[in-house]
Amino acid sequence: MEVYLPIAEMSVNALTITGMGGVVGFLSGMFGVGGGFLMTPLLMFVGVPPAVAVGTQANQLIAASVSGVLGHWRRNNVDVKMGLVLLAGGVLGSVVGIVVFKSLQSLGQIDLTISVLYVLLLGTVGFSMLVESVAAMVRRRRRPAGRGKLHHHTWMHGLPFKTRFPRSKLYISALLPFAIGVTGGILVAVMGIGGGFLLVPAMIYLLGMPTALVAGTSLFQIVFTTAAVTVMQAAVNHTVDVMLALLLLLGGVVGAQLGSRVGGRLRGELARALLALLAVGVALALAVQLVETPADPYSVTVGAPR
Repeated sequence: MEVYLPIAEMSVNALTITGMGGVVGFLSGMFGVGGGFLMTPLLMFVGVPPAVAVGTQANQLIAASVSGVLGHWRRNNVDVKMGLVLLAGGVLGSVVGIVVFKSLQSLGQIDLTISVLYVLLLGTVGFSMLVESVAAMVRRRRRPAGRGKLHHHTWMHGLPFKTRFPRSKLYISALLPFAIGVTGGILVAVMGIGGGFLLVPAMIYLLGMPTALVAGTSLFQIVFTTAAVTVMQAAVNHTVDVMLALLLLLGGVVGAQLGSRVGGRLRGELARALLALLAVGVALALAVQLVETPADPYSVTVGAPR
């Protein structure tokens, strides 16, 4: 069934788009990421302009993340205090990101910038996570079962404004999660991703949060940050396609609920390894698309008469 997307100015198969939303929603609930790092490239692969994919994906993230966080909330796997600090940084970062997005769009460089950033960030973070998670699984097999340290302190934990986060059993500087939130907000605005693929490892390795709480807390922050970005993208950049967003939402909500159930049964290092493999795979696919010769290397754009 073909439907027309007014903002993207193209027709797509409704079942294909809904199915994509379901798969990405499932991964969102399972890994605690918004799923944008997969959905935005997938939309680009089916021909949706990158700027529209970014703006619309931010809208789709809201429903998928709400569905996923509700599943984690019922299991008491959300650190609300930590989520609020991340959210404060996320709102600030989203404002900065929208300004950057608008500037790149006016220069005509937004499509190339989005693709290159995906290759660099997904490739780097995905490979690093994969190496660490495999090493963690090897260590688990070699050493006898026992309770290890909850987290390791670094110089970053000694920054000012130290705050207690009882749910995560942490006493760290609030500046650290705030800065992570700012980074996530910029990524939502510029790349159309919830930032979960960066937030999740940052919350584990930099903040020292228990893996069981990371997914739900990450989604809690993503919900509100992406809501703010969606409003700003629609008002400032006019890149939100409502029809496309509705199709993605149909599958995303159901998929996120199923994913949150499966995610609770995975070991932390196994979940990180699977997420890393997904990130590396998407980065490689985008890299190939950037360097391969297009089927139609020339295009002609006819401007309006002046």
